[in-house]
Amino acid sequence: MKKEKFKTSVGGQALIEGIMMRGPRQVCTAVRRPDGGIETKLDPVTTFSWQKIPLVRGVLSMIESLIVGYRCLMYSAEISMGEEAFEAEESKLDKWINEHLGEKAQNFVMSLAAVLGGMLALVLFMVLPTTIVGLLGKVLPLEGVRALLEGVLKIAIFIGYLALVRNMKDIKRMFRYHGAEHKTIACYEAGEELTVENIRRHSRFHPRCGTSFLVLVILISILVSSLLPWSSTGLRIVLKLLTLPVVMGISYELIKLAGRYDNILTRIISAPGLWIQRLTTSEPDDSMIEVAIAAVKPVLPENWEDSLW
Repeated sequence: MKKEKFKTSVGGQALIEGIMMRGPRQVCTAVRRPDGGIETKLDPVTTFSWQKIPLVRGVLSMIESLIVGYRCLMYSAEISMGEEAFEAEESKLDKWINEHLGEKAQNFVMSLAAVLGGMLALVLFMVLPTTIVGLLGKVLPLEGVRALLEGVLKIAIFIGYLALVRNMKDIKRMFRYHGAEHKTIACYEAGEELTVENIRRHSRFHPRCGTSFLVLVILISILVSSLLPWSSTGLRIVLKLLTLPVVMGISYELIKLAGRYDNILTRIISAPGLWIQRLTTSEPDDSMIEVAIAAVKPVLPENWEDSLW
C-alpha cells in the first residue's frame, strides 16, 4: 500500500562515484567499484545533546557534516579507483601517516582537512569581498553602497566558483550523483517504491540540501553585514567572523523549516537555493540511481514514521 507524501529526516551527500545516505540510526556509503559492482559500508549515527539546542546546533552540525563528509569522500575515492590505484595516488605523507600513526592519526588528518576547507571558504566568501570593497572605498566614493557591493561580490564569487568547478570531469559526475540523491529522497518522501523507474520521474531539486544551506548562509550574512561598521576593514572582518555562528545558526533553522513545511514562506526561503541547485545537480543515469538506492535502503527504518522530519 502506498504511503501518503511526507517529509523525511533522511539526507545524503554525493561522493566520487557514490553517495552517502544518513538515516535516523545509520549512515550508509555506497560506491561503484571499477568492476561495476556496488560497495557499501554502514556506520552508526552519533547523537549529541547539542542537536536539540536551536541556533547552537547549526554551527556544530556544519562542522560534523564536514568531517563525516570528508571521511566518506576519501572512502569513495579509494573504492572507486581500486585499492592499488588509490595507493599509487597517495602522497608520501599519507603513506607515512598510515604506516606509523594509525587510524587515530588518519581521523585527525581528515578532520584537519575538513577544517582547512572551511577556512578556505571563509577566505573566499568573507575576507576577500570585504578586503576588495575596503580597498575600493579608499579610491572611489562608495558610501551607502559598500554593503550592497560586498554582497554582490560574495554572490558572484560563489556562483562563479560553482560554474567553474562543474565543468571538471569528476565534479560533473559528482553533481549527477547529487541529482540521484535528491531524486531518491523525493521518491521516498512521495511514498513510492524505490525503483529506478519511479525515482527517475522525480525532481533533482530538494529544499533540504547543503547547497540551499550555503546560499542561506550567504544571504543572511549579507543582511547581518549591512549592520556592521566600516570604520576599519580589519575590524569588519573580525566582527563578521564573530557573527558567523549566529548567521549559520539562523540559516540552519531556516533550512529545517523549509524542509519540514510547504507553504508560501518556506517556498520563498527555498527559492534561491533551488535556483543554485541548477549548478550543483544534474540528471543522473540509471547506474547512478542504482547506487542511490543501495545507499538509502540500509538506513531507512522499518517503520517509515520513525524517519519523519
